[in-house]
Amino acid sequence: MMACLGIRRADLSFDLALLAIRVVLAWIFIYYGAGKLFGAFNGPGIHQTAVFFSETAHLNPGGFFAVFGGVMELGGGIALAFGFISRFVGLALFGDMVMAMITVTWVSGFNSASLHPGYELNIAIGVLALTVALVGAGRFSVDAIIGRRLEATDKWPAS
Repeated sequence: MMACLGIRRADLSFDLALLAIRVVLAWIFIYYGAGKLFGAFNGPGIHQTAVFFSETAHLNPGGFFAVFGGVMELGGGIALAFGFISRFVGLALFGDMVMAMITVTWVSGFNSASLHPGYELNIAIGVLALTVALVGAGRFSVDAIIGRRLEATDKWPAS
């Protein structure tokens, strides 16, 4: 259980770097997830996202994948902001970026000069999410608080 929560002893600079990664990823995924679901931040909203997923990404039913992607990004971004179930969320968001590359941006190449973006941003964001999945959220997270509490209860002998 402790490994799943990412409990380990590390330098302060390492944990601050993980916090920075989580905050940036949270900002990005909350922005895009809220845009997909609610049209926030001048995003497309659920209907246009569903049409895009169905017609451009060839993910059918488009409505299901629009909701699934939006909830994963918005919910995952919020969870990363707090450092809650970070390893699971990091892996899910890495998968989200892999799917974006496979279904949309791969055809444009790494750094597209055309109207359609390349997959360089998907790789950067995906690798950062994978970093959180592999390393954990660090000491400044809900995962660490839960882990410390579980660790403290393990030290008391059972009555």
